[in-house]
Amino acid sequence: MTHTPDLPVTELGAGVVRRPARLADGRELIYYDDPGTTLPPERRVDERELDPRPATATMRRDVLTGDWISVAAARQNRAHLPPADLDPLAPQTPTNPSELPSSYDVAVFENRSPSFGPALDEAFGDAPAAEDAPRGLDDLNAPGLGRSRTSVGRCEVVCFSPERTGSFGTQSVTRARTVIEAWADRTAALSALPGVRQVFVFENRGEEIGVTLQHPHGQIYAYPYVTPRTQLLLASIEREGADLFDRIIEFESAGPRVVLEGEHWIGYVPFAARWPVEVHLAPRRHAADFAELTAEERDELAPLYLRLLRGVDALYTTPTPYIAAWHQAPVEVGRDSARLHLQLTSPRRAADKLKFLAGSEAAMGAWIGDVPPEQSAERLRIAIAEADQAAGVEA
Repeated sequence: MTHTPDLPVTELGAGVVRRPARLADGRELIYYDDPGTTLPPERRVDERELDPRPATATMRRDVLTGDWISVAAARQNRAHLPPADLDPLAPQTPTNPSELPSSYDVAVFENRSPSFGPALDEAFGDAPAAEDAPRGLDDLNAPGLGRSRTSVGRCEVVCFSPERTGSFGTQSVTRARTVIEAWADRTAALSALPGVRQVFVFENRGEEIGVTLQHPHGQIYAYPYVTPRTQLLLASIEREGADLFDRIIEFESAGPRVVLEGEHWIGYVPFAARWPVEVHLAPRRHAADFAELTAEERDELAPLYLRLLRGVDALYTTPTPYIAAWHQAPVEVGRDSARLHLQLTSPRRAADKLKFLAGSEAAMGAWIGDVPPEQSAERLRIAIAEADQAAGVEA
């Protein structure tokens, strides 16, 4: 058995240990060990023979909206609902040449078919160089038809468990805390990469959402621009005031839409929810991103977030499809006012019905809500209580 060479091992918060490695084509792989892990310190080397990494994708500017659209043709070749014995996120076996050479607790690695890829920088190892990287926010916002740039950035996969089924919500509190530590560590590392303007942590769950791998995992995108959604948020903060999130939490705390809360976090259905299931989870204290959370805030988040996800699953007799989107402040702007927060949404409006974006929402961005937010909050409170009781959790 060939083991990884000696690379710097770091102990992070909550007793989590970070062990860096490399995949056969030079992509970065990082193991995050649970506190008290039963895994040995040595990890196998990835001995596969892989094709060279694809060239970094190109992005084009939509002159009608100002949005940048990444055109990543390599994504057409990504795995789509493979059989369990060929799970690319499970530890490698003699018959399954997966992306993970060794068993693991939590693992993070660079996506093999990324929408945003390496720039010309030694930090990216053997990656191909970007030919026309963005030259700052002013360059990205400049006018003109037919403008394109290389899609500089990073796309990473976060494996929550070596098990082949489940989601974040099926993990233990200890494992959830390890993932949160990994999110914070990767947010800090990616924010420091050249050309990265914003880091986005998310989990897609369910085939109805478009998930192509059943393995419990999430993703992290590092963008070369400030995303359109965040630009709208920054404009709202400019209009409403820098204390907007403090006032939102005060407003929601006094209303009927709170679904769960702790000393450091509060979860609520927003006043103007768009989706049949939509809930936000935010820290009471300002933190721009995961890296700015205190140890106490990370500790409380692990069980609280699990309670929320298990409550969402208890809404129906089958697992609820969702997108769990962790909004973080951009790297360079809005960090004193744009607060880290979760926006969890599901299109499921009944046990056997989904909300599809029709003409008004998809074409015009003019939303019509199917479920009153107060009704949605009441259903979620009941579901969380039921899930707590089933799990033997004291609220």
